Formats: sequence, C-alpha cells, structure tokens
Amino acid sequence: MEINLLDFYSRLGTIAVILALGFLLGKLKLISAKTNKDLVNLLLTVFMPASLFMAFPTTYDEKTSNIFISGLVGGFIVMITIIFLSLIIFNKKWYDDKLRYESQFALVFNNATFLGYPIISSTFGQQSTAVVAYCGFIIAFNLALFSYGVYLFKRKIDIKLVLNVITNPNIIAVILGVVVFLTGFKMPIFINDAIKYTSNATTALSIICVGYMLSTAKIVQLFKKWKLAISALIQLIIGPLATYLLLVVIQHIAHGAGLIFPDEVIVVCTLIQALPTATSLGLFASKYGGDEKEASQLVTISTIFSIITLPIMISILLI
Repeated sequence: MEINLLDFYSRLGTIAVILALGFLLGKLKLISAKTNKDLVNLLLTVFMPASLFMAFPTTYDEKTSNIFISGLVGGFIVMITIIFLSLIIFNKKWYDDKLRYESQFALVFNNATFLGYPIISSTFGQQSTAVVAYCGFIIAFNLALFSYGVYLFKRKIDIKLVLNVITNPNIIAVILGVVVFLTGFKMPIFINDAIKYTSNATTALSIICVGYMLSTAKIVQLFKKWKLAISALIQLIIGPLATYLLLVVIQHIAHGAGLIFPDEVIVVCTLIQALPTATSLGLFASKYGGDEKEASQLVTISTIFSIITLPIMISILLI
C-alpha cells in the first residue's frame, strides 16, 4: 500500500486551511474555551463514534475482516511496545514526577482521534481498507487511553476506570460496526443517512478544535521550555520510527510463517504515531491531578513541531 506524496501533501494542505480557520476563530473570540470544551465532548461522544460506525463496509468479505483483526492486533502490539519504550526513555533519573508522566503519556497517545481519522479518511477514502485497519487500531488505542492513560495520573486502578473503558462511545461504536458488518444487517435508510450526515461533520470540527487550541498558546514562551521541546521531538521521531520497524519485522515473520500481515496496518499505525500528542493530555492532567498548564503546553509544542516532522517521517518511512 503506497501513499502518493503530492496527494498526501494536498490533503495536509486542506487540513492546514481548516486548522487556520480554527486558529482565526479563536483569535477573533468567536470560539470560547467553553465552546471548544463542549465541541470536544460532542466529538468524543457523538461525531467520532458515528464516523467509526460508518467506516465499516455494508457487505461482508474475508479480506476486510482480516484487515480489521490485523489492525486490532497490531494496535495492541504497538501500544504495549510504546508504553515500555516510554518507561525507558522518560525515567525517574531524567524527569521529575509530573513531567515524567506527562511525557510518557505524550509518547504513547498520539492525536489518533482528532487528526488521525481526518488524515487517514481524507487520504485513502472513508470506505477504504486503511480506515478499516484504523477501526481495529482505535479499539486498542481507546482501551489503553482510558485505562493506562488515566492510571498515569491517578496511579491506581479502580472500578470507575474499568467502567469508563467499557462504556466508551468510540469502542461501543466500533463493536456495533463489527456486528453490522459480520451479520449483514441493513439499517433503515433514514437512520443510516442520519448517522452518515453526523459523521461527515467529524473532520472539520475536530481540526477546528485543534486550531482553537493553538490560538490560545503563547508560542514564544513555549520554546523557552527545552525539556518540553525534547519530549515533543522524541514523541514525533522515535514513536513512528519504532512503530514502523516493529511492524515491518512482524510482517516479515508472518510472511515466513505463511501468514498475511496487511500493509494497511503498517501505514495506519506509523502515520498515527507520527502525529502530535493527543489533545486529551491536557484534559486528563486537569481531571486526574497532573500539571494542566505544562500538559497543554506539551500538546501545543508537539502540534507545532509536527508541521515539520510529519511530512519528513512519512516521506522517509512510507513513501
């Protein structure tokens, strides 16, 4: 599976325009902090689940099913590997407690939701096998995010954490999508269209939210914090490089064993790991006792750096 360089840059250009719109709306005060927070909640609970549900083909075929399963398995492998990598790189010797946990979170959890889906769906198409691989990956991602991601700040496991994982709308949406895909169940046209129209708003709204976040940052002050900058660069370079090498080795082993490990999984996972860190880092730090200010600054630095690193990493690894 190949990425056309010109087409990919064109897609990034489209996203950049919408990003600039969100930035401008923030600067003009047409979006407030409360409005952005409400939009984020809607995206996580309504629009993104609708997009994930609609990503599954309506007709079952074995190839699509195998790509979904491979995406799920590949996602778990990547998540576990990057978690261990984050513990090694951001250890107690080099990072104090709060910044250490934020940096670990940043390396493990990329912006798979707000930027990952728009880039993958716009580059390969909403009904492509790459989006199916993404649906498999996002289950592993969300399970890790709402369990290990919360644990990084709370430092304990409780029943509420488990329930948050089970009841996450994005996971429920993918499971329902799998059920409909496997059973061939046909929804009424008016329901199918309602979900489709809702999902179509995901890309623009998610990118506008990221643009608003950039509009609130004091960029000059950010680059004085060298440790945050180093954390961001490690996340943007080491993350995709380690993911690509890991999955290529797995693909080679699978091929030697007579098994098929789809190229879609390598492309999707590597592309996601090359994205800036998840915007949820600031939300998690605020809710579970981390340093909200530094967490938000790390997200902003990572997002700014990714403008340069993302095309470079994709060109080196995938094109």
